[in-house]
Amino acid sequence: MRTEKVEIFDTTLRDGEQVPGCKLNTEQKLKIAARLDELGVDVIEAGFPVSSPGDFQSVTEISKLVKNATVCGLTRAVKNDIKVAAEALKYARKPRIHTGIGTSDSHIKYKFKSSRPEIIERAGEAVAFAKTFVDDVEFYAEDAGRTDNEFLAKVCFEAVRNGATVLNIPDTTGYCLPEEYGKKIKYLKENVVGIENVIISCHCHNDLGLATANAIAGISNGARQIECTINGIGERAGNTALEEVVMILRQHPYLQLNTDINPQLLYDTSKMVSREMGMYVQPNKAIVGANAFAHSSGIHQDGVIKNRETYEIINPADVGVTESAIVLTARSGRAALAYKAKKMGYDLTKLELDHVYHEFLNFADAKKEVADHDIHTIMAIFKKNSRAIA
Repeated sequence: MRTEKVEIFDTTLRDGEQVPGCKLNTEQKLKIAARLDELGVDVIEAGFPVSSPGDFQSVTEISKLVKNATVCGLTRAVKNDIKVAAEALKYARKPRIHTGIGTSDSHIKYKFKSSRPEIIERAGEAVAFAKTFVDDVEFYAEDAGRTDNEFLAKVCFEAVRNGATVLNIPDTTGYCLPEEYGKKIKYLKENVVGIENVIISCHCHNDLGLATANAIAGISNGARQIECTINGIGERAGNTALEEVVMILRQHPYLQLNTDINPQLLYDTSKMVSREMGMYVQPNKAIVGANAFAHSSGIHQDGVIKNRETYEIINPADVGVTESAIVLTARSGRAALAYKAKKMGYDLTKLELDHVYHEFLNFADAKKEVADHDIHTIMAIFKKNSRAIA
């Protein structure tokens, strides 16, 4: 089956680092950038060079370090921003300047105190100026999710006409429904002259919990780049999660879309980013959360023990997790207890299991979870009671 590649644009070091309390120093950024390059991302957005001397230094050093991915620097549609970004990217093997401007009526009126014609003009000028420094220029239409499609198409045409190689269509506020966002991408594909020569990119925020769904809707309608972060971190409620979109494409081959990501590094990369940023990953987070492959319901545990695929659509090993976790609680059944006990050296007969299970339930009712070391305690109680009866 012939598949098309979806580029993975990682903005963990730029949008992800904007989370309060998640500021990274240059050494930490370099460590994460090296892992992202190893992971197989196509583009690393290394920072916003004009924002601070520290960010400029980080982008410069990342540009020297990265061997495979394109290194990208963010700018506003401001000439000095673009010049500073170009300077920071001068050592990159594959540099990209990411420039743009807000296009929604809200941004035009309140943020820029401007007009639609002026925004179109500024968009074209920014792309043209960036193009004098690098061949690869990505244009973002900030708040495209709330921009009417006809005007958005005019802005995108101006960016393409001036040499943009990538068009970023951000749902900056996480407002769109997947159907709306997909239709927006489709409209641009059909109404922007020259758009067939550029890559359309999805940059979706998670304010309504729809970032991943919107990104998938975007690529289903012709976009071929997804902007995402490890663990879905980012402004406010976060961004599209890299690990989610990668595994969605792997699990649904009929979409005929793929990425160059090595999925076996996903879990370890998640842990690295969480550790370096001090940003806790919620246990029920898809793919990389502590509970993503954990089972505590007796019905589920029995099924997974018999055949993992009864309750898991992903093999944990595929994303770098050692194995599924059977978590013993008062909701666990005999099958789970026997499984755990056997792994710890206790091969119980059916009759023994019935008696041990009785002791287990008493223990489990008093605790939220029964740890592995508790199994030894339960077995000791069982053996003591058995001797007393004998």
